[in-house]
Amino acid sequence: MPPVQVEDLATGEQIDLTRSEDEAFFAWAIVEVLRHTGVRVEELTEITHLALVSYKLPDTGEIVPMLQIVPSKSNEERLLLVSPELASVLATIISRLRKANGGMVPLTARYDSHERVTGPALPHLFQRRTSSWQWQVISAATIQVLLNQTLARAGLRDAAGQPLRYTPHDFRRCFATEAVAGGLPVHIVARLLGHKNVTTSQAYMAVFDEDLVRTYRTFLDKRRAIRPEAEYREPTEKEWREFQQHFQTRKLELGECGRPYGSSCRHEFACIRCPSLRLDPTARPRIIEIIANLKDRIQEAKLNRWLGEMEGLESSLKAATTKLVSLDRMRERQPTGQVNLGIPVITDPR
Repeated sequence: MPPVQVEDLATGEQIDLTRSEDEAFFAWAIVEVLRHTGVRVEELTEITHLALVSYKLPDTGEIVPMLQIVPSKSNEERLLLVSPELASVLATIISRLRKANGGMVPLTARYDSHERVTGPALPHLFQRRTSSWQWQVISAATIQVLLNQTLARAGLRDAAGQPLRYTPHDFRRCFATEAVAGGLPVHIVARLLGHKNVTTSQAYMAVFDEDLVRTYRTFLDKRRAIRPEAEYREPTEKEWREFQQHFQTRKLELGECGRPYGSSCRHEFACIRCPSLRLDPTARPRIIEIIANLKDRIQEAKLNRWLGEMEGLESSLKAATTKLVSLDRMRERQPTGQVNLGIPVITDPR
């Protein structure tokens, strides 16, 4: 298909809309995957369709999607849990590549600029057609260019008023900072980032003024001296299993609980009122039933003058109605049906 070109009537500039749309799409995909995974830029370019694997939770037998990360700095690979947000991004990338290549993700060889070798042809997710209409894996340099273009269009500036500059590694720091701020233990974050020790992960957390860093490190040293050493060690296999199995306890009738790892419920399990409830679109009929039930109970409370109970029921009704409206808006924005993540089925060649 020939590229779509238009002319800017104000400047006379010829604009390649096909190329502009392609660059905008992959800039979005790069930012989303980096911020949801914390992977290095080399690891990002190595992600293939084959990296999506299934993991069965030992206790429930539930199948959850995982993303296999090929290491770039160590000899150990790692698996990351694929969140619903990340699953949607990956599914969009896979669908786009399939649509442009006759229903299949193209098999493309990737050149490793560090090792100076070309790898085998694989279904890489971060690849696009070149001007010669050949598929090519996006390089780290191109990724930085796409980020720069996105920042320039957004017009973002730092505290000094200078144009904001972001590198792929900055999203790795954002991921680590957000994970720790959300209650995830540092040694678990280190495992997710592929670090061999906690100290390396601590360096990825938010960077502040030097004096503040020094003061904060002094505070940490004092805190560490009075805290159990177990908090700063490598996680045991049991702890790692508990971390992975933690997600099964988030399953609720109406969706999933989004509260941070290791935190307790702040709403005494009144999930319908809780802002951390991530609604399942299929739960709409149940929410309607809950609203009808709450109205009946409020009417009963009025007749019996249960004023104390009425206040709680009305609060729940307001929250349930708000969630129903939000769910309907979400359903309008998203296509119907399940997201096709496209996890490949690998059969035994024997």
